Amino acid sequence: MQRLLALFLLAVSFAFGGDVAAITPAEAAKRVELGHAVLVDVREPAEWQESGVAAPAVLLPKSEFDEGLIGDWKGFLEKVGDKQIILYCRSGKRSGAVAAALAAKGHAVANAGGFKDWEAAGLPTRKVGSDRR
Repeated sequence: MQRLLALFLLAVSFAFGGDVAAITPAEAAKRVELGHAVLVDVREPAEWQESGVAAPAVLLPKSEFDEGLIGDWKGFLEKVGDKQIILYCRSGKRSGAVAAALAAKGHAVANAGGFKDWEAAGLPTRKVGSDRR
């Protein structure tokens, strides 16, 4: 049984970006509310408009991260200070990849998984217009 648990935890670790901590949406919401962290939705604008986003989320698409920190990424990273960056996407895969890259650059990060998990936890959401905000 312990062996199965260890294998499961290893698989989850790889799925969420290696050494990046996976946290629950409830824990993410608590850390953001306390001012210890910033929540970032790394999905794409069309996804934000279709499903909505976590109410406290900063909207920074992974595509702009991958293209060399274009858009608002550079300014965000300059202003975030020592707060933890908690990321989420649709399933946790993209947020895990961005979290791993940010961790490699020395940022304190965590992966809160997918937006569906945030919704399932009953946490507040908001709609997003075509202006992304």
